[in-house]
Amino acid sequence: MLSIDKLRVSYGQSEVVHGVSLDLKPNEIVAVMGRNGMGKTTLMKSLMGIVPSGEGAIKLDGNSIEKKESYQRVEDGLAFVPQGRMIFSTMTVTENIETGLTVTGKSKVPEDIYELFPVLKEMKSRRGGNLSGGQQQQLAIARALASNPKVLLLDEPTEGIQPSIIKEMARTLRKIRDERGLSIIVSEQVLSFALDIADRVLVIENGEIVHESNREDIDAEKVSAFLSV
Repeated sequence: MLSIDKLRVSYGQSEVVHGVSLDLKPNEIVAVMGRNGMGKTTLMKSLMGIVPSGEGAIKLDGNSIEKKESYQRVEDGLAFVPQGRMIFSTMTVTENIETGLTVTGKSKVPEDIYELFPVLKEMKSRRGGNLSGGQQQQLAIARALASNPKVLLLDEPTEGIQPSIIKEMARTLRKIRDERGLSIIVSEQVLSFALDIADRVLVIENGEIVHESNREDIDAEKVSAFLSV
């Protein structure tokens, strides 16, 4: 569904992502784990076209997208939930989600999005800035889903969120994958969350993939060692 081949990404003269390759299967959730500063966010932003890639190929459902603008990647079926959520604080919940509809030609938020996030249905008219951190994260995911994507990218979705909400988010992401047939890449530092949702776990260190394992083969201690400072 998403194929990344030898992707290299730089900020100026400094290369941050060094030839990363990854194939994301249909209906698969992959967690990309690593400490701060290891290249997770840069990788996600380059997939979305926010940071240009220097070399390498990115294919979405068989189509090359590495030279496309971010909005074109959204049209092709890629959606992004950035670190820090980046919701529109002065707009209502409904208005926030509606911003994700622009590529679909629809003007009304589909009811199934509210079914995934009942709390957002209750708070349709509330301003985004008045929601809790967990509710804002749900809103950011709902906004991304409004574009009807094939692949969903989530950058550090558990950051600043209480454990009970993290559990609920894991259930929702699994439900999204199962009911909508989405493929999902999550960049994450919380191992328990990754183990809860991921079919596969990768570890990125200094811009390179240094470890990969399927859910059933995950050595939690080994992954934890990569994540400890």
